[in-house]
Amino acid sequence: MRRTILIRATGIGLALLGALAAYTQAPAGGQGTSKAPAALTLIKVADDLYDLEGSGGNVGIYITDEGVILVDDKFEQDYDQILASVRKLTNQPVKYVINTHHHGDHSGSNAKMLASGIEVLLHKNARKNMVDGKMPGTPRVAFADQLQVVLGGKEVMVRHYGRGHTNGDVVVFFPARRAIHTGDLFVASDPLIDYSASGSMGDWPRTLDQVLANDFDTVIPGHGPLSKKADLAAFRDRMKTMADKARQQVQSGKTKAQLREYMVTNYGWGDMQDRIGEVDGMLAEFK
Repeated sequence: MRRTILIRATGIGLALLGALAAYTQAPAGGQGTSKAPAALTLIKVADDLYDLEGSGGNVGIYITDEGVILVDDKFEQDYDQILASVRKLTNQPVKYVINTHHHGDHSGSNAKMLASGIEVLLHKNARKNMVDGKMPGTPRVAFADQLQVVLGGKEVMVRHYGRGHTNGDVVVFFPARRAIHTGDLFVASDPLIDYSASGSMGDWPRTLDQVLANDFDTVIPGHGPLSKKADLAAFRDRMKTMADKARQQVQSGKTKAQLREYMVTNYGWGDMQDRIGEVDGMLAEFK
């Protein structure tokens, strides 16, 4: 069969600030470093679209009669299980992986995917973060604001709307299934603002406003169970409230210790020592 890929891209980038190679959300959020492969669970979204949960970030699996498109690829040790999960669904090979951002629990199998002849695609800022962090599996191809992949007559659209979790977050659209994969722009846990990768608490709600302006029903989050558009809207509202309150605290002159205590008390952030640079980042962003 004839295989088609259409890529609209402007620029090939590079990505991260050193310490972020291993910087991910706390294990409670489904992230963090992982050494042993964990059991993965396939969740059906549609006949040709699945969500692979467990271990690192959720993996989207989109099946066509000319190959498979993956969204994210968890940790390196999950590579074999990811491909085994695909084989349970189809005999078609994986042709493309789209990284929603650079963190290792979403890009950890990149090196093995590339070595297997699978093309990996991501935003140019995310690629820069990987290069700067000396992360393995840096993709050869990056894009700026929009990417279109057409495989087996099925379209996938990828869009970068702005900063949030990082400066290289993208949302992947499956138009025929009225579904999206948000990466860590939406998680079923405390949001993490990666300020070392130019993430932004203040921009995050505005970025999600642009996502919500699109027409879709189902959401595959970066971490957590399959969700609906209303769940994403509720998450956006929580992010807006949290950002507004944090801004008020900073602009009222609160110290770093006071801001930390406020976030722990009012938003249950837990041990702030595990949230690298976020208090300093908020102080700088909202001053």
